[in-house]
Amino acid sequence: MAASDAARLVAALAERGETVASAESLTAGLFAATVADVPGASAVLRGGLIIYATDLKASLAGVPSDELERNGPVHPDTARALADGARARCGADWGVGLTGVAGPTEQDGVPVGTVHLGISGPSGTSVTTLQLDGDRADVRRGAVQAALRELAARVSANREPSGPAPR
Repeated sequence: MAASDAARLVAALAERGETVASAESLTAGLFAATVADVPGASAVLRGGLIIYATDLKASLAGVPSDELERNGPVHPDTARALADGARARCGADWGVGLTGVAGPTEQDGVPVGTVHLGISGPSGTSVTTLQLDGDRADVRRGAVQAALRELAARVSANREPSGPAPR
């Protein structure tokens, strides 16, 4: 299922001449790898940041340190900053930020299966919070599938090409 979602996303981005980058915590690069599995992905995938360690969310993706201290690494505001950071740091038209708890135990009181998905694009940044079931692998795959679908929907809804990517 994720493969067809990825193919739809790559086709939508390629049709518009747009690009995507990711900043991934709980998915540890699985989103970017899934997109890269699609033939033609090199035209749309700028790159990504694997920011599994909390300090890297700040130093590589630009999440404000005070925000991480206040909210923790698994929070909607963190996902928003990750998406914005991926877009800006990789010079892409679209940024995806994924953070959450894959398990097997909760993290800082956040239940297993909680995922925050940030998407940054020409018309702003949105965050979706999901509660996914299953083991670690299920949660990670579910987060990627949700990101692929939501980004494809946002790309399709954005009527105007985004112009030059931010640098």
